[in-house]
Amino acid sequence: MLNLDRDALECDFAETYHLYNIEELGLRKLSIYAYGLPENSRIKQKISGEKVSTDTYLLAMAVDSLQLLVWSKTKDAQHGINRPKSIAKAFISTKNDNRTYKSGQEFEQARAAILREIEGGE
Repeated sequence: MLNLDRDALECDFAETYHLYNIEELGLRKLSIYAYGLPENSRIKQKISGEKVSTDTYLLAMAVDSLQLLVWSKTKDAQHGINRPKSIAKAFISTKNDNRTYKSGQEFEQARAAILREIEGGE
């Protein structure tokens, strides 16, 4: 956690435990306190890759449902136009790192390029 984002961890410790100098804790206490941080702490959200807390996401989904319900009673809904945009959808990561290849040879070329990049980076 320290290597991932020291500032976030220090801020979480200050907010949650009122500890302002984490270096004086020692490794054992540091890990115990880090484990006890709430799920919506900065460092745990960063580790999980969440943009917002579960509570915030659920509230956004509730607002989306309400907007859709109101929209469904309009003339726009009868024509299928001007549907409200989802707030919750903005919080979901849609990053896709999947790669496809047309042949085994194309795959082997891409693999070789990645391995050259890794070996060159060390």
